[in-house]
Amino acid sequence: MSKLIKPEGYKPLLDMKQTEQGIKLIKEFFQQNISTELRLRRVTAPLFVLKGLGINDDLNGVERAVTFPIKDLGEARAEVVHSLAKWKRLSLAEYEVEPGYGIYTDMNAIRADEELDNLHSLYVDQWDWEAVITDEQRTSAYLCDVVDRIYAAIRRTEYLTCETYPQIKPFLPEKIKIIHSEELLQMYPDLTPKEREDAITKKYGAVFIIGIGAELSNGEKHDGRAPDYDDWSTVAENGRQGLNGDILIWYPVLGRSIELSSMGIRVNKESLQRQLTLTGKEDRMSLYFHQKLMNGELPLCIGGGIGQSRLCMVLLQKAHIGEIQASIWPDDMRKECKELGMQLI
Repeated sequence: MSKLIKPEGYKPLLDMKQTEQGIKLIKEFFQQNISTELRLRRVTAPLFVLKGLGINDDLNGVERAVTFPIKDLGEARAEVVHSLAKWKRLSLAEYEVEPGYGIYTDMNAIRADEELDNLHSLYVDQWDWEAVITDEQRTSAYLCDVVDRIYAAIRRTEYLTCETYPQIKPFLPEKIKIIHSEELLQMYPDLTPKEREDAITKKYGAVFIIGIGAELSNGEKHDGRAPDYDDWSTVAENGRQGLNGDILIWYPVLGRSIELSSMGIRVNKESLQRQLTLTGKEDRMSLYFHQKLMNGELPLCIGGGIGQSRLCMVLLQKAHIGEIQASIWPDDMRKECKELGMQLI
């Protein structure tokens, strides 16, 4: 309960019926926008994958996947996905997607180890997307161009939401600020990574922090990232490390930064080997996904995930993600949220 943010004087701008209508409006409009903007076609995604193939996303490497045995496969175990970062790359090859085009899907996951608060739930829903690129496009400049296009789609969705519900006022800035995690460290050397995120997003309103996963000059990482999907160890043309990052916005309702998307250019053969070596995960090279990549059977690509409930939460200016999605919450949290005006579904 200590992590619950309690905004003073909070009052939802929409009732529960309007909220459900708003969720539908946002999801349908944004989905169409992002698919058009990035030239993505929708595909159907799995809720679970077989354990031991290296397909599931390891996130920060400590989260436990929900697993279960499969009777008809000799009790082989399946895992509920954490995200679809690797599965999407396999699908790009299977669908024979050409450079300049990609796929997106509705990803649903269970993250049993989440610490529950205003932003974190056991249930995760996001738009997972992946697009084929050329070797020449594996640059931070191309990554940042894609970030600008995603942010433009978010702002268009904000405009529609505010037009539909005039009581909601827009708050996102016109442009998103691009900054490297090392530059951010130099700006705020005495702050923690989370405090640095709050400081920079409060200053600019919307920020893309590039370079997540590699060690910074202080010997620490800005945040963890699995070594076998995003390319975070490559030196980009600006002299900084990393071809990945996070989109964050400053959210006045809670008085803090919120991550809306994690994305990046994916590893090639060289960076996969380098990052597995850096993290002591060389044993993964024998897994199905990694062998496919090393054998040249998977395309170069860029991709990421965009939180569906989080986007709806901030555009409808709610104080708790449980006002957007149905999940399980501690009884005392439900009680306190109700007293604070947060009606959890």
